[in-house]
Amino acid sequence: MSEYERWEGRYGVPEFIFGKEPNYFLASCKPLLPAAGKALAVADGEGRNGVWLAQQGLDVLSIDFSPAAQKKAKALARDRRVTIAFERADVHAWRYPEATFDVVAEIFTQFSSPPERARKWAGMRRTLKPGGLLIVQGYTPKQLLYRTGGPSQVENLYTRAMLENAFSGFRDMTIVEEEIEMHEGSAHGGMSAVINFTARK
Repeated sequence: MSEYERWEGRYGVPEFIFGKEPNYFLASCKPLLPAAGKALAVADGEGRNGVWLAQQGLDVLSIDFSPAAQKKAKALARDRRVTIAFERADVHAWRYPEATFDVVAEIFTQFSSPPERARKWAGMRRTLKPGGLLIVQGYTPKQLLYRTGGPSQVENLYTRAMLENAFSGFRDMTIVEEEIEMHEGSAHGGMSAVINFTARK
């Protein structure tokens, strides 16, 4: 089964498998957000994070490769009365227009293999405007002990060194590793080992 087929199957159910509320770490970054500007939600799935960014007054583009997920994301945007641009896209092959976004958010997109991740992160670097805010949350290798979400391949998980290397030259870099009880829909539930990253280009 391909990743596309796997995610279409997961998203092709009535419930929002990650819930309708924003990721807790993304929400904690509210004080860092600009009052206005353009935001890119990478692999935004059912839209909970893109919708929240739009609720903060940002002009949001939500990209994902799953039609089933984007159908739900569009419904959530209508329900929350926000306008979002949606584009169906493979986040590893998307064009990532240069210096376009004031905010780029990538929350738990760890289906990427190491070569795919390198392409995706290079695109995220490129598409941020100078001074733009990057927000990333992912599972660390310790998550393999908890098995409460995320991939089973250790090479898909994030480390401090990996993030520091990929986004070297960014300023105001903050990296926090934590173990926290997460309850974000049926797909993220229980004790989790995560890494939280913010930085400015």
